[in-house]
Amino acid sequence: MDSLRFNLQQSPFQLKPRIIRPRITNISNQTGETDPRPSSSAGKIQRLVLNNEGRTKLNVDPDREFYSYPRFVNHVDDGFISSLTDLYRNRLRPGSIVLDLMSSWVSHLPEEVKYAKVVGHGLNAQELARNPRLDYFFVKDLNEDQKFKFEDKYFDAVLCSVGIQYLQQPEKVFAEVFRVLKPGGVLIVSFSNRMFYEKAIRVWRDGTEYSRVQLVVQYFQSIEGFTQPEIIRQQPGAPSSVLNWLMGFIGLASRPDPFNAVIAYKNFKPMYE
Repeated sequence: MDSLRFNLQQSPFQLKPRIIRPRITNISNQTGETDPRPSSSAGKIQRLVLNNEGRTKLNVDPDREFYSYPRFVNHVDDGFISSLTDLYRNRLRPGSIVLDLMSSWVSHLPEEVKYAKVVGHGLNAQELARNPRLDYFFVKDLNEDQKFKFEDKYFDAVLCSVGIQYLQQPEKVFAEVFRVLKPGGVLIVSFSNRMFYEKAIRVWRDGTEYSRVQLVVQYFQSIEGFTQPEIIRQQPGAPSSVLNWLMGFIGLASRPDPFNAVIAYKNFKPMYE
């Protein structure tokens, strides 16, 4: 901002302001003229979380080939889905514009809540076409191209459910999500302990449940401008009987899925939360 100072050596009848401008270098607009406004670093990648080895997958074939066949199944159990729907009910305002990243044939949004628009993204058009909550969808491999064809500050909320483990360039994806979110908009990332093992990145495959939560926290922290990430964890309780424990131990019964979510907002957390 320009500073305004007066030259006290002048006559009081000829007192004029002398504008002292800050020295600006290497900042130009599209016309080639000097732009005195400093550029914002919000939304920029501050550091890389993963090294090259941590981004690798066992199955190196293109992801579109792996997901070319539709899977009309739920990848988490009913308890996880119930927790996720409750979270969306509490954090997403009615009338919001929502982007559902890495979606499928179901988005787990509360049925009674009306949103202005829900945009779906995924790798299988057949699955996305059957999702009743989507107003429209697009197919894109985020491991090949991390750019979205949306204007800045378009969405009120971005969701990513049980897909974060497959991103090989999470820092770039989070930076792009930051760009398309409105100020105060929310990014909700949820996951359990399930995965397509051959398609999950190495750092996820080799990690523990705790380290995976911390990894997602670091994804948020790698982008300047997100609020401090909030962690929500719900662990399944102990088996209700010795028989249930024994059946689970020998593989005849599965344990409930743990529920993990990491949440942060663009620039600030709105007061209505």
